[in-house]
Amino acid sequence: MSWQSYIDTNLVGSGRINKAAILGLQGGVWAASAGYTLSAEEQKAIVNAFSNPSTVMASGLKLAGKKFLGLRATEDSIYLKQGGSGAVLRKTKQAVLVGEYEPPTQAGEATPIVENLGDYLVSTGY
Repeated sequence: MSWQSYIDTNLVGSGRINKAAILGLQGGVWAASAGYTLSAEEQKAIVNAFSNPSTVMASGLKLAGKKFLGLRATEDSIYLKQGGSGAVLRKTKQAVLVGEYEPPTQAGEATPIVENLGDYLVSTGY
C-alpha cells in the first residue's frame, strides 16, 4: 500500500479526519491530503515535539499556519485543540501521523482513527 493510500483510505477516508499528513522522522512529507501543506519549520517542530512533549503543553504547535494548544503530549502521541477543531499526532518508529478534525467530529471519534493506524504501522516496523 502506498503512503498516500493510508491518507486517502485510513485517515481522510474515515470521514472523521479532514486533513492529514505522514511525515518522516528524518524529514520530508511522505504523503498528505490535497491542499494540506506543513511548512519545513512546522514539520521540524512536529518531529521535535515528541522529544520534549512539555514544550507542546507550554507553547502549542502550528499546523498549516494554524496555532493549536496542547491538550496532552507524550513521547508517542500529541493531542491538540483550536476552537472546535483539533489534531491528533502519533509517532511511529519512522514517521509521524498528523490528523486534523473539525466539528461535528469530536476528539473521541478522531483519536482512535490516528492511534490505530499508528499502532498498525509500528507493528509492521514503520
